[in-house]
Amino acid sequence: METTAVPEAIAVPTPSRKTEQTVFAVLWAISFSHLLNDTIQALIPSLYPLLKTTLNLNFTQLGLITFTFQCTASLLQPLVGFYTDRRSMPFSLSLGMGFTLIGLIALSLAHSFPMIILSAAMVGMGSAVFHPEASRVAHMAAGTNRGLAQSLFQVGGNAGSSLGPLLAALIIVPRGQGNVAWFSLAACLGMAVLWQVGIWQSRNLHLIHRFSKKTSKQQAPALPRATVMLSLAVLVALTFSKYVYLVSMTSYYTFYLMDRFHVSVQASQLYLFLFLFAVAAGTIIGGPVGDRIGRKRVIWGSILGVAPFSLWLPHAGLVTTAVLTVVIGLILASAFSAILVYAQELVPGKVGLIAGLFFGIAFGIAGIGSAVLGKMADHIGINAVYHACAYLPLIGLLTVFLPDIEPKKKVIA
Repeated sequence: METTAVPEAIAVPTPSRKTEQTVFAVLWAISFSHLLNDTIQALIPSLYPLLKTTLNLNFTQLGLITFTFQCTASLLQPLVGFYTDRRSMPFSLSLGMGFTLIGLIALSLAHSFPMIILSAAMVGMGSAVFHPEASRVAHMAAGTNRGLAQSLFQVGGNAGSSLGPLLAALIIVPRGQGNVAWFSLAACLGMAVLWQVGIWQSRNLHLIHRFSKKTSKQQAPALPRATVMLSLAVLVALTFSKYVYLVSMTSYYTFYLMDRFHVSVQASQLYLFLFLFAVAAGTIIGGPVGDRIGRKRVIWGSILGVAPFSLWLPHAGLVTTAVLTVVIGLILASAFSAILVYAQELVPGKVGLIAGLFFGIAFGIAGIGSAVLGKMADHIGINAVYHACAYLPLIGLLTVFLPDIEPKKKVIA
């Protein structure tokens, strides 16, 4: 039987052992910076009960705050990724954290709804610079473990998202909005760490390939354009499912618990921390598991696998609700790293653009979803919102339309 020879190098010279190694020091630095960045971002929805009381805001206005933050990040992230694919800006990460610092200080001083909106927009700008470029750095430092690298990067963000409500409950809610300014120290620390990452990135730009027309043709997947576009549309739908459900928890879970079970504000923040901690713990699973068994399988399990628990949640008691949210967080968290790496492999050579696009879509969906869910809560009640959101994970059935693009693993007899 005749065999087809596979060339040793397709687009670039055969990589050295050094370029195939995973640079864990850089991945941990990016993950830690992501933790600081998302801890700061998580303060915004964690302040909602306080802002609702002190500024007399309604659910629609709270939804607009999230909408402003998320959509600012959503619109800018693809542009940042598109630009940095063509012109590397290693120190832009530190600059992005500077925008977050400005927004944080403004938030601590804001005493009107327009000022809150402006502060949220500034934090959104910082996020727009941070996420696509940090994802590129994770790709550069990944070696052969792309899924693991993205999971390590994202677990920092999810850990930060879980810490935000806890720190808000312990520091800000008892002492007032002005204490938000203390978190500017975290932003300054993030700027210092990211400056060092920028130095490493500027010295290792060869780890992120520049794709000419020739190399693009050589590395393009053997799939029709229509199949690629359909696959991207399915991935967007799955991202919609994940992030609308996730924003229903991050923005309104505290109000749901207070309305249905009559818990205190601080107790509701602790329950939210429990959910977000589960999300952080689950994030690390998706990447390395996807490296081993395939990203499509992880996507199947992480989106559709949530459905039985999300459908049960609106009918459960307080203790069961807490347990279910932990299970949901663990399962749902593994989705995004698998979706992102799958999309980057589907469209090779566009690491920054795909990262910016999907982070941007995630943020935009979350922002629009938050505004819509807030409007629904004002009209039909917060409990009805959770009954409606319970069906979102069923969108995971669309995974059946994703092609198998990953090479089959060889089995040695």
